[in-house]
Amino acid sequence: MTVTATSPGTGAPPAGTTAPGPARPSRWEYPAPAALLLATGLAYLCNLSANGWANSFYSAAIQAGSVSWKAFFFGSSDAANSITVDKAPASLWLMELSVRLFGLSSWSILVPQVLLGVATVALVRTIVRRSFGPAAGLIAGLALAVTPVFALMFRFNNPDALLVLLMVAAVWAMTRALDDGRWRWLVLTGTFIGFGFLAKQLQVMLVVPVLALVYLFAGPPRLGTRIAQLCAAGAAMVVAAGWWILAVELWPADSRPYIGGSQNNSIIELTLGYNGLGRLNGNETGSVGPGGELPPGGNGMWGRTGITRMFDQMQGGQIAWLIPAALVALVAGLLLRGRAARTDGPRAQVLLWGGWLLVTGLVFSFMAGIFHQYYTVALAPAVAALVGIGAVLFWRERSRWWVRVAAALAVGATTATAWMLLSRSAEFLPWLRWAVLAGGIVATVALLVPLPGRATAVAAVLAAAVGLAGPVAYTVDTLNTGHAGSIPTAGPNTGMFGGMRPPGMGGEMPGFLVGGPGGMPSIGGGTEGMFGTNGDPGGMTGTNGSPGGMPGMNGGTGGTAGTTDGGPGPGGGAIGGAGGRDGNHRGGPGGGFLNAGRPSDALVALLRENGDTYTWAAATISSNGAAGYQLATELPVMPIGGFNGSDPSPTPEQFQQYVASGQIHYFIGGGSGPGGRQGTTSAISQWVADNFTAKEVDGVTLYDLTAPK
Repeated sequence: MTVTATSPGTGAPPAGTTAPGPARPSRWEYPAPAALLLATGLAYLCNLSANGWANSFYSAAIQAGSVSWKAFFFGSSDAANSITVDKAPASLWLMELSVRLFGLSSWSILVPQVLLGVATVALVRTIVRRSFGPAAGLIAGLALAVTPVFALMFRFNNPDALLVLLMVAAVWAMTRALDDGRWRWLVLTGTFIGFGFLAKQLQVMLVVPVLALVYLFAGPPRLGTRIAQLCAAGAAMVVAAGWWILAVELWPADSRPYIGGSQNNSIIELTLGYNGLGRLNGNETGSVGPGGELPPGGNGMWGRTGITRMFDQMQGGQIAWLIPAALVALVAGLLLRGRAARTDGPRAQVLLWGGWLLVTGLVFSFMAGIFHQYYTVALAPAVAALVGIGAVLFWRERSRWWVRVAAALAVGATTATAWMLLSRSAEFLPWLRWAVLAGGIVATVALLVPLPGRATAVAAVLAAAVGLAGPVAYTVDTLNTGHAGSIPTAGPNTGMFGGMRPPGMGGEMPGFLVGGPGGMPSIGGGTEGMFGTNGDPGGMTGTNGSPGGMPGMNGGTGGTAGTTDGGPGPGGGAIGGAGGRDGNHRGGPGGGFLNAGRPSDALVALLRENGDTYTWAAATISSNGAAGYQLATELPVMPIGGFNGSDPSPTPEQFQQYVASGQIHYFIGGGSGPGGRQGTTSAISQWVADNFTAKEVDGVTLYDLTAPK
């Protein structure tokens, strides 16, 4: 196919040319994408079981939904429906159906996520190909598949996988609407956005302004029709998300689970607060740390905010590799299509992907609330699509001097970014950064000079190798490494909560992993952190159990009935000791805030004994504290206080009623969360310690709630 004879849109010839006959597909046009999708699927399936339960918080909910349709509908953490996860449940549904069919295992949970990843790669390739040809689509799909954070999250059970697929599906539907202006495509766009809301609530809304503005500008119908169609899309979005919200709001609160992550048992509060505006301004009631205005310099609990945030120590290796090339491609693409008609399809697609990248990237860069590295997966489709578009446009228009300059700028900026990122993990393939630097310099210079066709092709291949070398290496490392817990990261740079302190972060890194003082949690070490020593009023964890301390996170008398070596007590346990706060990092069976533990066979057998005769085989503080026991026994375990231990569910009075009616067999000590003192967990723990006798089983403290003192 002669690519210079036709416009990269729907096949219409450029001005002043004659339309050729129907183009015959190239020999590679179909086998190459098939090979890409097959390779992506096989690579993502490789070593999949190394992730174990992945995010145990969600795996426990998946187990619950696989045995209870009520838990399935609400997204409950346990099959007895005490509390939900702190998200809408759509992301769990496919995995729960898989577990229903194939039984509970790491593979039955994670294989559906891999399939979503293959589907997302296929869809991005299809969208880009529609306006820019098969080569652009193939490059975009390849760039997406080898993006480290994309490979991580589509082998994991967080909601981001389904969210990203639905965002891409909304772009696909919008590109179809931009082609023919039919109402059905606008309605389908809104439907995809609505279901995206049920995956991860307001994050999907980041692409809505872009979709609306691009169609308002470039849609084929008249302006009045375009406005009406967008209203129809909005209505479809509300219906697609609102049916579930309405059902939850109208359902009697006493016959459904408590809405996890909210303080008033409300999905609306969860949507607008903890999972909504709180993520932007940091005022997140029930979160793991204080919200509000960032300290001077913009260094908050979740790292620095600012325009370079996507390139910093924590996020850079996840997503930043090809962002410079994508930005250059965005500008060049708009310039090359600048004189096209208002309804020009290729320009509209560049605007869609570029708007997605800019809006989402800026929000991520400046949001002051909870921000994790893996959120950047939402940027991956836009970056990959713009890279595929830019690569083909640069090649087609290489006769123009300014296009060659733009191509060289893209390669040079990509080389510099790769050098910076690879230098942060200098012990990981130490030769690679030098190879990338040398190849990048050669490719940058070569692209500036008009060369014979074969030499230009060699330079283009070298430029592609330079751009993809770093992401491929990080992705291979990600595929070869098991990931588990609440905050996974791709590649050799573990970043925040991964046990290393990035340069310049000072005391902001989590003290409970790296020790020392600072503005972040400093369990067992800092005096200024959220978790203060000696239980000072500003601290959450008191080493000596004085006011302000939270039970059991530092051993000693700081835990209710706790001991210095992690002995008996519902909150007891030194860090890393039996039932300790950070047991998942130091091998404790009770797990910790960010990951579930691995109970012993003897403990599992004890919990299973007559466990199915109780509504809950056990109860413990926080969702991850409960998850390990629930996954091991496949019986309901009540997560008191939800994910952070800060949700007022159940109240002490409700818990006492459950115990009095014989619905809970055991209380498991040692569970905790950083928000525990904000909720009811301390009162429940103290009541248990006062009224029931503790016994220890393989380092875990149990209270038989059917046998009071």
